Amino acid sequence: MSWGGYGSGAAGLPGAGGGFGSGSPGLSGPFMATGTSFVQFLAAQAPELLPAPSLDLNQLADHGQPPGPIATTVVALTCRDGLVMAGDRRATMGHAIVGREMEKVYPADAYTAIGVAGTAGPALDLVRLYQLELEHYEKVEGTGLSLEGKANRLGAMLRGRLGLALKGLAVLPLLGGFEAGQARLFSFDLTGGHYQERDYTATGSGAVFARGSLKKLHKPNATVRVAVRTSIKALMDAAEDDAATAGPDFSRAIWPVVAQVNAKGYRRLSAAELAPIMTALREAAP
Repeated sequence: MSWGGYGSGAAGLPGAGGGFGSGSPGLSGPFMATGTSFVQFLAAQAPELLPAPSLDLNQLADHGQPPGPIATTVVALTCRDGLVMAGDRRATMGHAIVGREMEKVYPADAYTAIGVAGTAGPALDLVRLYQLELEHYEKVEGTGLSLEGKANRLGAMLRGRLGLALKGLAVLPLLGGFEAGQARLFSFDLTGGHYQERDYTATGSGAVFARGSLKKLHKPNATVRVAVRTSIKALMDAAEDDAATAGPDFSRAIWPVVAQVNAKGYRRLSAAELAPIMTALREAAP
């Protein structure tokens, strides 16, 4: 896996390019000196590759508006066989729509989904770095983190960027995973605190409206198809009251990003799978 300046084999990283497999005897001293954290390893060996390594927080203007596009609403809910996470596609800057196809839901690893809301650039950097954080741990230790451990790691990464968040570059993720036959959801605050959620949760500008919709519609023992429909309906309800959240765009056939996580792992639903659900929701609308 390689994301921009990150990833095993990145130029300038000592020992990169060989022997970075799970349990590999080729791991050299620098890889082990900072423990199992990829963020700490990168900070020690190539800090210039970290997001905004030399950013002067005093140079960020306190003008009440983040200096970049904003990713808005993401919802997550449990169902009979796992969980569903969905994010709308709109990105805004102030009162303007600057993106209609932004993706906010990603695989963190094979059995974990991460969704992000907040300032778009830092949010996508956080996703990429977090994916590598989990991969690095698995390669060093030869086994993956527990779901609670994954939530702890993500919380620590958020805590490390608190200064940026207080200057307007805030990111608020959701984490959902499947472990030991059970789906679990976590929400986070700006300080890195993480909280296990029961049944459903939401983040972003439309979260309060989406949670209200989920409160009425969510059924813990629902099938995946019903849960997918509920997640999309929650985004549509949020879009009615929050200008920064978009519902399905029928004229352009742009649907929310929807993923499911169950015993078989993470899977993003295709546009062909979502289209009949969108049609049904449109026909059912008053």
